[in-house]
Amino acid sequence: MLPEAERIDWALSKAGPGTEVLGSLAGALILDLGSGTGRQAAHLARDHGAIVDAVDNSPAQHQRALNTYGHLPRLRFHLADALDYLASADAYDVIYSVNSLPYLPPRETLAAVVDALAPGGRFVFSVLHTTTDLRPPSTSVVARPEILRLRGGEDLTVHMHVLTTQLWADLAYEAGLQVDRTITIESPDDSNPVSYRLFLTHRA
Repeated sequence: MLPEAERIDWALSKAGPGTEVLGSLAGALILDLGSGTGRQAAHLARDHGAIVDAVDNSPAQHQRALNTYGHLPRLRFHLADALDYLASADAYDVIYSVNSLPYLPPRETLAAVVDALAPGGRFVFSVLHTTTDLRPPSTSVVARPEILRLRGGEDLTVHMHVLTTQLWADLAYEAGLQVDRTITIESPDDSNPVSYRLFLTHRA
């Protein structure tokens, strides 16, 4: 069992900013894109009074989230493909994604996010920038294999988009998003030089 979330960790635990970057949340309609265990969505509904839709395409994660947090008011879990869900989604005040966007087709996903945002709505997302082997991010929109270190010490090879900060910003702008701020999140552990980028954007 994981501990209850007391903030949103966009990359590494306790590194970088937390929930506050989402702005005012009480009564806001929010979408968690790639919600996983549902911990962070539950935090927003329980501790900030938000109305949260949490979407994930993993049946196991979806069931785990339902079993743990399905009783909470203002929180709804959806088992769905991200693009399919966004195509018929409500007009959200805030959409956020914690390290899920790199696994999705960036152009199509960003365009779908814009369509699912209310005018002036905010989209906040974090992405991997540099892995522990210090391989630099790509300057082209191509998924590549990356090795992720799991909690149990095992390695998992996945395919994801690890793009430069400027390329993510350009893709967001092309989709109709205004990038308000980009935050660098570095690992506090010198032996693990992984780096992330957090983008704060809004629908232009």
